[in-house]
Amino acid sequence: MTGERSIVVTGASTAIAAACTLHLDKLGFRVFAGVRKSDDGDGLRRKASARLTPVIIDVTDCDLIAAAAERVGATVGKSGLAGLVNNAGIAIAGPLEFLPLKELRKQIEVNVIGQVAVTQSFLPLLRHGKGRIVNIGSSLRQLSTLFLGAYCASKFALEALTDALHMELQPWGIKVSIVDPGNTATPIWGKSKAVANKIIGNLPVQAHELYGSVLTAVQRAAEREARTAIPPDGVARAGTHALTAARPNTRYFVGSDSKMQAAIARLLPDRLWDRLILGHMGLK
Repeated sequence: MTGERSIVVTGASTAIAAACTLHLDKLGFRVFAGVRKSDDGDGLRRKASARLTPVIIDVTDCDLIAAAAERVGATVGKSGLAGLVNNAGIAIAGPLEFLPLKELRKQIEVNVIGQVAVTQSFLPLLRHGKGRIVNIGSSLRQLSTLFLGAYCASKFALEALTDALHMELQPWGIKVSIVDPGNTATPIWGKSKAVANKIIGNLPVQAHELYGSVLTAVQRAAEREARTAIPPDGVARAGTHALTAARPNTRYFVGSDSKMQAAIARLLPDRLWDRLILGHMGLK
């Protein structure tokens, strides 16, 4: 299944995608690591084999995506691609009542539209290579939580897109899976905290009057979660299984919290879930 078979991974400079990239490289795949900065690509190359090839991909820039697809196509030729891992993403936090609409649009643009844009550009190569698509979702696509409504909405949308692609691409044997990590050690949350702090700092006085104590509780809960985050290796293994198994799963739940949330989504009433979340954050 490996040999000269090629895979594109977007957002490859982040913890989860970097782990996937290096894991696939060790298995013998030729990995095209999508990064936004050449320095990030150089850092990955120092940890990988000579097969690894960084390519500049910004999922919000259609010209860069098209150029990357053309470069990859020129390299792989008629063999096409064995897989595409859509990992690039951001997390924007804040109360929806006061969240600037430009931030909401940015969240959807990166986490939803960007994934479709990349998939559209690389699908011809995936058809040639009888390849597969793996989308990196989140356990929060199952149950939304306060102040992460924009991020959760993007992951709910990615789930719907995955299900649609899974059915639409069956005639060509292109299997589509989604990997839902739980609380994973990744820089996305550090960046999210910085963005959230900026958004919160710019909120009007009324927002602090209405949500001030809740914002503080949520920030403390997020700090606790960061201390218990699991390494991204499990996500890399799940993604590899989706790319290589004879019968891959449609959904992969990585981490005990992801599996628990999946069970809760199926079994618990919404009101009970609300109480559990608020209790976990010390709000009820």
